[in-house]
Amino acid sequence: MTAEDIITSEANINVWIVDDHKLFRAGFRTLLSRLPHVNVSFEGADGAMFLSELETSRPDIVFLDISMPNIDGIKATQMALARDPELRIVILSMFGEHEYYTRLVDMGIRGFLLKSCDFREVEEAIEAVLNGEFYFSSELLEQMSARDMTQMRSAADELSERERDVLTLVCSGASSQEIADKLFISRRTVEKHRASIMMKTGCANTASLVVFAVKNGLFEV
Repeated sequence: MTAEDIITSEANINVWIVDDHKLFRAGFRTLLSRLPHVNVSFEGADGAMFLSELETSRPDIVFLDISMPNIDGIKATQMALARDPELRIVILSMFGEHEYYTRLVDMGIRGFLLKSCDFREVEEAIEAVLNGEFYFSSELLEQMSARDMTQMRSAADELSERERDVLTLVCSGASSQEIADKLFISRRTVEKHRASIMMKTGCANTASLVVFAVKNGLFEV
């Protein structure tokens, strides 16, 4: 199924844009308006405006900038996900903001997009997020794969063959029961393997496991 199929099958996808640059918001809104059934129902210039709007309404997807005045994107993300862990936040990022990526992934964001990306990636991100998946801009993954390789490689080497199998299926979006069925093991065993993987890698959730697996050549997106 293509991004267009996903988008056209959903009625009134409620999208928010939170970014302090008015010109960027206007351009992004114009592009999003070309997608069927996508409705940009809120624009905010900082995290405080975003959090205030969350008190009375809830979006399907939030595109949120990292660097903003008052309450920045990192703090706003932390506060928003503390209120609603299921909130779908896609971070809008610039080159050179690597130090924030792992922290935001651990908070529970649903993806990263470079502001310089092709609009096709925005469509792909919407498709992935609406399907309960994660989306990481291909350029961002390339940046991340070049960093901290010695430490990450050591953690990857500690994984057993079975743990690698479980990790691959987790990254593919399979549930614990689906993994158990595919590997002919119990769900409880899958959960034990998953806990062991997280302990060895230091990853707190599925999104960070995807980043880890991609950086170490254990999974391709």
